Amino acid sequence: MTLQTLTTGNGQPISRLGLGTVKLGRNEQVKYPQAFSIPDDLTAKKLLSTALSLGINIVDTAPAYGQSEERLGRFLINQRHEWHIVTKVGEEFNHGQSHFDFSKKHIRFSIERSLKRLRTDYLDTVLLHSNGNDVDIIQRDGALDTLLAIKREGLIRYIGVSTKTTEGGLLALNDSDIVMASYNLRYTEEEAVLKKAETLSKAIFIKKAFDSGYACSTEAISKTFKKIFSFPAVASIIIGTINTHHLENNLALLPKQKAEL
Repeated sequence: MTLQTLTTGNGQPISRLGLGTVKLGRNEQVKYPQAFSIPDDLTAKKLLSTALSLGINIVDTAPAYGQSEERLGRFLINQRHEWHIVTKVGEEFNHGQSHFDFSKKHIRFSIERSLKRLRTDYLDTVLLHSNGNDVDIIQRDGALDTLLAIKREGLIRYIGVSTKTTEGGLLALNDSDIVMASYNLRYTEEEAVLKKAETLSKAIFIKKAFDSGYACSTEAISKTFKKIFSFPAVASIIIGTINTHHLENNLALLPKQKAEL
């Protein structure tokens, strides 16, 4: 797999920025610097339509993001093929707490539930939503093998892991299409994952690029983009916002892509 194979349902290349949607469904136990209210349907629809009009065609969600999947299923029902939908398995958030289940039974249940919530017959990308025990999840629980089997059934286009450790990221690259890794100006510990992905022609999605909202000045964003996109394996940076102006400003600060030879 190469980065060029990552597309939306209608075959368009994925965008270098993706929209994270935890804020569409959950505002409890999140690590952002400021409290926020979950936007109403009109505001959420405007956010998604603005993102698409700006060329953003990746939307990232998860069962642990409260009502995010269900809301996206309603909002994107007539735009399904214009988006690359990323969701996850393994983490559930109920009654203010997360719990994790990487068993075969739960992974299949979670995927079937996501298909119903998102009102689609396939998922573009499904990632294991790690609790930090990346290696155990992959090796002991065999969760990646379960995702691979479901991928072969045609329900998933790409599989991977949203990791929390360098060791886990390096291991995940062996049998994944995609690894979602953390990287920003202050946190560079997973750089080895970004480098190995290039050698294996695997894709990287970046989370926490702006340090969960603590590095959002124009200078910090520009430096972040320049640094992250210096790694050829990086396919997209997932940014979690409910502010359309932030989307516009971030896109304006993206470094220009080099022309293909």
